[in-house]
Amino acid sequence: MKVSVFPVNAAETVTASSRFSSNFLAWYFVLVWGSGFLATKIGIQYAAPFTFLSLRFIAGLLCLAPLLLWVKPAWPRSQREWLHVIIAGLLMHAIHLSGSHYSQYLGMSAGVTAIILASQTLLTAIAAAVWMSEKPSRTQWLGVTIGLLGVGLVVWHKIDVAAVSINSLIAVGTGLIALTAGTLYQRQFCAQVDLRSSTFIQFAASLLVIAPLSYAVEGARVDWSWSLVAAVLFLVIFASMLAVNALTLLLRRGAVTRVTGMLYLPPVVAITAEWLLFGVQPTWLTALGVIIVCIGVALTARGK
Repeated sequence: MKVSVFPVNAAETVTASSRFSSNFLAWYFVLVWGSGFLATKIGIQYAAPFTFLSLRFIAGLLCLAPLLLWVKPAWPRSQREWLHVIIAGLLMHAIHLSGSHYSQYLGMSAGVTAIILASQTLLTAIAAAVWMSEKPSRTQWLGVTIGLLGVGLVVWHKIDVAAVSINSLIAVGTGLIALTAGTLYQRQFCAQVDLRSSTFIQFAASLLVIAPLSYAVEGARVDWSWSLVAAVLFLVIFASMLAVNALTLLLRRGAVTRVTGMLYLPPVVAITAEWLLFGVQPTWLTALGVIIVCIGVALTARGK
């Protein structure tokens, strides 16, 4: 009997192709998002958070403008669509990134920031179950809990509780809530918008909010260096544009809890990259945490 190694029909081909592209997008998002912790750490050494974010949004607009003129994507068709795109952008870009950056700028260690932001998966699962009727299975709830425990072990050697101030907790907490709300809002109200035009709109809206704060709070001071330029370009092109859009595409294809289970992995990438680039030796507790994180992500990613 002859056995074909090729898909038997077009539907199977589409399914296999879609699965491959989803896996690629997922791992791209994880690797870039994790590396973004290091790029941010470098960038805020040369410009305070609001100023650094203003540079990011300006660079993003400059990168996107030629692309939009070339491909001429569809723009929001109504005032309501424009409003939804702007609200999602302010939550995911302006507020979330401001909170995340300022927590580190105010002295919170990268470990504490990572563990708090990683709990976004748990908040998303709860919000999806309460407001979107997307109830995770018991296995997925178990994966969420195990994953959070694993992240805690991964970053344990970096946690410096003495560096946690009320202001830094408020900053990272605000960023956490904004990211969770923005992820769900984008999926609920911006599912059909073009990702290229919507990203341009969100960068512009975020810049209009952040730039005045940069001038009023920080004096818009910048210590120019090639390290700052590299950090800005990496975060703009590979994180804010490509990684966020990869996450959005994945959210359109799958359940919220299943997709956001990936958000446990970037802290693992950050710890590994810091070890390779800066020689920060992970402990045996970190290695155990990596294994537990992988188990948690695997359970969260399983269907019902």
